[in-house]
Amino acid sequence: MAVIEDVRPLGTELERSYEAYVRGALRFRVKQIVYVAFSLDETVMGFAFPKEERAGLVASAPHTFRMPSASEMRFNWVHADLPALDPAEARELVVDAWRMVVPKKLSCAYDLAHPEGPG
Repeated sequence: MAVIEDVRPLGTELERSYEAYVRGALRFRVKQIVYVAFSLDETVMGFAFPKEERAGLVASAPHTFRMPSASEMRFNWVHADLPALDPAEARELVVDAWRMVVPKKLSCAYDLAHPEGPG
């Protein structure tokens, strides 16, 4: 069962990433791009994910993942039930979302520095 504190350190450790609060809810950003967002009660994690792959992700684990709201469908975005994830899986989703918003050279540098995967 993942909780926000399992992934929160990544919000400041990943290069160019920082934490921001929008209407009391935690977001991880690179510049102005939000790549992870948590619900106010910290049970839902929205994260950047390729549009063309999200239906497959949701179908593979519908108790864990769900499509974004109608207003978010135009974005590369999906939601996860945070308690349904294990901590390592939640960290991996955060890192993969971060990869979508940073230059490839940063993503490659992360791989070299963390060959075992996200913390």
